[in-house]
Amino acid sequence: MAWTTQYIAEVIGTMILILLGDGVVANVVLNKTKGNNSGWIVITTGWGLAVFVAVFVTGAVSGAHINPAVTFGLAVAGLFPAAQVIPFWIAQVVGAFIGAILVWLTYYKHWEGTDPDGQLACFSTGPAIRSYGWNFVTEVVGTWMLMFGVLRIVGGFDLLGSLGALTVGFLVWGIGLSLGGPTGYAINPARDLGPRIAHQILPLPGKGPSDWGYSWVPVIAPLVGAALAAAMWRWIIPWG
Repeated sequence: MAWTTQYIAEVIGTMILILLGDGVVANVVLNKTKGNNSGWIVITTGWGLAVFVAVFVTGAVSGAHINPAVTFGLAVAGLFPAAQVIPFWIAQVVGAFIGAILVWLTYYKHWEGTDPDGQLACFSTGPAIRSYGWNFVTEVVGTWMLMFGVLRIVGGFDLLGSLGALTVGFLVWGIGLSLGGPTGYAINPARDLGPRIAHQILPLPGKGPSDWGYSWVPVIAPLVGAALAAAMWRWIIPWG
């Protein structure tokens, strides 16, 4: 029963993350919204706040991983049971999918008249310059920074759910501002995959392709970045 509650919390937490995170992208990108063209600083701030709210709401129940890369990194670091990794991943992707559906409903009247690339950007990430190798490197570096910061917060302070939630939100805000330009900083496989599936199946007017050719980058690279951070934490730096 305790595990079931954790899985439900991961669904809810990741749903909140995507509702507020993809929601701010939709507000900035879609035509005729109040926030149209308000810029990158609004998007990165909105994502940081989305992380804060999601972690604050569910941190006390599941630890608020809300990210398969974080779940994987914690398992590599020996801080999370391996048996729960796959169920957490499933819960996170489901939550992200639901969150994307809610964004679609919220902005229902604004999809028409927005170009296909703009529509897709409200669901999933894409590179500013398409170079799969370097896009992969960017996502590895960004997720390494995320995971290393999360490990410090969890290992050093154990405040997730209160002050730690705000700290993680600031961490993601900083990553977006500093490292988000090349790829849109997915740094979270569920954040990209769940909404991309939603984009694939939703009846968006004038919809273009879901860019599945790029989709492996924001799924695989964050797992690599998180594993590298966890390995450094566990075996190289004596903080853990």
